[in-house]
Amino acid sequence: MGSCSATRLALADRLRRVRHRWRTRWRPSEDGSILAMTCIFMTMFLALAGLVADGGHYFDAKEAAASEAEQAARAGASALDVSQLHTGTVALDPNTAVAQAENYMVASGQPGTAWVQGNTVYAQISYRQPTQLLGIIGVGSLQINVTESATDVSGVASGG
Repeated sequence: MGSCSATRLALADRLRRVRHRWRTRWRPSEDGSILAMTCIFMTMFLALAGLVADGGHYFDAKEAAASEAEQAARAGASALDVSQLHTGTVALDPNTAVAQAENYMVASGQPGTAWVQGNTVYAQISYRQPTQLLGIIGVGSLQINVTESATDVSGVASGG
């Protein structure tokens, strides 16, 4: 009976070694998995931080550009046609209005284009805002495009 139990122990030991070899051979190693997850999460975190930081800069720049375009349109809307004023009509001088609006945009540091339709002056500022963190995911700049208008009105309106 002693030899039977010795063979059982030997078989059990052999089976344990085979199982161990099979598990280590067919199960992929987990070495370096934390490093890979850390790299993925850090990239995601930096992309999210880039959206917050560069998104804030984008909205600030867009608001500043809209303010400059609005002021440029107002500057252009103040260019009245003197010959029309002598006849009692309030009208814009289109060439002077465009020149004043574009000069205002150049002086403010954001060159743009201006045009006149009727008594309304339109000013458009368009440029690319460079990003700081979104470059990590391949976004080097964001497009800012703003169009504002101002209309020359005459007379006094009374509420009543």
